Amino acid sequence: MKLSELRNGETAVIVRLSGHGGFRKRIMEMGFIRGEKVKSVLDSPMHDPVKYHVMGYDVLLRRSEAAMIEVLPEEEAKKELTPAPTFTSMSICETCSGNSCASCTLKKISTRRNNVINVALVGNPNSGKTSIFNALANQNEHVGNYSGVTVDAKVGSFNYKGYRINLTDLPGTYSIAAYSPEEIYVRRHLFEQMPDIIINSVVASNLERNLYLTTELIDMNLRTVVALNMYDELLASGAEIDYEHLGAMMGIPMIPTVAKNSKGLDKLLDTIIDLFEGNNKTIRHIHINYGNIIEEQLAPLSAELHKADDLPQQFPVRYWALKLLEGDKEVVNQLNRCMELPRWQHIAHNNSKKVQSQIGVDVETAISGAKYGFINGALQETYKPGNKDTQKKTRRIDRLVANRWLGFPLFILVMWVMFSSVFMLGAYPQEWIEMLFGWIGEEAAAAIPAGAMQDLIVNGIISGVGSVAVFIPQILILYLFISLMEDSGYMARAAFIMDRLMHKMGLHGKSFIPMLMGFGCNVPAIMATRTIESHSSRLITILVTPFMSCSARLPVMVLFAGAFFPDHAAIVLVGLYLLGIAVAIITARLLRLTKFPKDETPFVMELPPYRLPTLSATLRHMWDKCAQYVKKIGTVILLSTVVIWFLSYYPRPEERTENRVQSTENRVQRTENREQSTEYRVQRTENREQSDGINESSFIAMIGHAVEPVLEPLGQNWRSSIALITSIPAKELVVSTLGVLYSSDSDESIQQDLQHSGDFTPRSAAAFLVFILLFFPCIATISAIADETGSKRWALFSIAYNTAVAWIAGFAVYTIWGLF
Repeated sequence: MKLSELRNGETAVIVRLSGHGGFRKRIMEMGFIRGEKVKSVLDSPMHDPVKYHVMGYDVLLRRSEAAMIEVLPEEEAKKELTPAPTFTSMSICETCSGNSCASCTLKKISTRRNNVINVALVGNPNSGKTSIFNALANQNEHVGNYSGVTVDAKVGSFNYKGYRINLTDLPGTYSIAAYSPEEIYVRRHLFEQMPDIIINSVVASNLERNLYLTTELIDMNLRTVVALNMYDELLASGAEIDYEHLGAMMGIPMIPTVAKNSKGLDKLLDTIIDLFEGNNKTIRHIHINYGNIIEEQLAPLSAELHKADDLPQQFPVRYWALKLLEGDKEVVNQLNRCMELPRWQHIAHNNSKKVQSQIGVDVETAISGAKYGFINGALQETYKPGNKDTQKKTRRIDRLVANRWLGFPLFILVMWVMFSSVFMLGAYPQEWIEMLFGWIGEEAAAAIPAGAMQDLIVNGIISGVGSVAVFIPQILILYLFISLMEDSGYMARAAFIMDRLMHKMGLHGKSFIPMLMGFGCNVPAIMATRTIESHSSRLITILVTPFMSCSARLPVMVLFAGAFFPDHAAIVLVGLYLLGIAVAIITARLLRLTKFPKDETPFVMELPPYRLPTLSATLRHMWDKCAQYVKKIGTVILLSTVVIWFLSYYPRPEERTENRVQSTENRVQRTENREQSTEYRVQRTENREQSDGINESSFIAMIGHAVEPVLEPLGQNWRSSIALITSIPAKELVVSTLGVLYSSDSDESIQQDLQHSGDFTPRSAAAFLVFILLFFPCIATISAIADETGSKRWALFSIAYNTAVAWIAGFAVYTIWGLF
């Protein structure tokens, strides 16, 4: 709890001190030291400040200052009287030698609580920040070689030398201004969560740009350690850097690291502990000199802020004054409770005008220039450039893959290779999974007496879940290609290639990254739009991303393409993905021409150097996505399959039980005479209502027949209508629904059922594929749209618009196909 929450008369032990360095030093000089007992004595008549008793005398603290001190109430501490496994150094009590008295026991408990260090990871995109997170916290967060992979804070915890370290991976950002959503997110996290230590990940071979973010952390006066990541690339270039001298000049310790093979990370953790315990000699607060003109206007504003009793203590006074001088709107929101804020804004506005009139540029530009001047000056003394061209390979590859004429055809070729591999390489393990579920179904049918339970297990759960599980190999192959494109740096080139097309649709190349990510899953793709600075461009990108065919739709496409277009399956898949992109482009253009004004935002995006993806990172990404897919099979799909079975099984005619017995005999006969499968399927179709077929009086048939007139113009009957309705929670449910409706136990049997049932033709199958591509996004995607736009109105718009577009496109395909 916070010291400000302690009631009068209550005693607690100080656990940790937050806030900027100057504040912590002043508080410690007043006696507020970790492990010391403090008592709340008396509130002032206005409840602020509060009198506290610490180290034998009384001290007055404002509540805003007391909120920066974390304490452990004495009553709560007494519940934790078990000995602490590890303690940091402390003074020895003369009475009991630090072992038995109540005061020493409380100090030990406080020390154990204090062994928790909260660390935040900040850095530029592509600085290896998430690689450090994965290496330290042993997490499975994906590392992508382009901007916008980390779109939310990821948290991991681990133990090191008796300390519990909570590590938070924040979104990649080039600065901590209020320009983009991720910049605002990072600043708010530092302000609200007040981490004990900051790890600032920088690219060692590109210090000039990366250290700009470091200068902002210097202004904030937060305890920071710089991880000079990818240090091997700096050495490979022949460059040299005196990082100890550079760290001493900037007042921040700097540690060389190579996160991909964990080099330097132990030293990084040791430095974090030293900083936390106050034992690092490098750390000191410096003031970056912004030039006489800015400093002259900054000084009176800082003096006014120093007089305030209600100024937040998270950051120093100089930082707040700088941001007010820049006109930072986010800082104004953070200071809105300060009584003197309007007067400060007035002073800042007048002083800012004076700076601009004397320098000729706005304050923000002048401050940025001064920061880069500070960085260049520091590097002049500590950095010696290399004589090896490390970008030569990247430039050579870019001449090919980013070529004006070859770039787009190569992108199409990459997509074709990806989907061809999905079919060809995924076919072999898919057969093994089919055989496994077929054997499980046969064994279950033989072991369970005929009746509702057998039908639920065999024709419901095993058929439904098995029909989706067989696509795990295809999902793994799809994510293998996506992971390779992301990790290698090709994904950023794809955005560069598509910039002109994105520009014509009212967006820019950075919007293409979330759209490409949508091929994997629409939810993280929508979250990735946070990296887009323009509000209207971001909103349009969110609304068009669901048209990207996610991996959940892949099983449906593979099923129908294999059943009705076996000789051209890869081409059909590529065509569907291109159709989704085309519809997204048209939609974006319509939104730009109607709802949103023209918004020309500059296309500023880093093209990182090509890097060879590591085997461990690629396999980890594939495994993580496979685990998510299996989890969905075991939860949403399993539950939905049981519901679908129930709706298809009840109400049932009296003769249904006898027919189910016959159905089981047919299943055994099918296993023994698989070479006569085609004849069996034809016979099964003729007798569908007498055996495995769905009874026309069932609940699901009633629903299907009610919806059928809406989809009949697209060539769909009640069975396909039901499959489309059940796809609303998750698109994979189309396959499991068809598995239940046709009582199939593998992908192969569903394909044969579809081919011989008469329910589908290539014409209606094409319309079905187009509809499922563009139809109502899944529930998770709708929720993401509502969260990211901050409005349920846009989520409802996506539901209505996508469904209408799907119907029109499906109807067009069915009608045009019929003409030819």
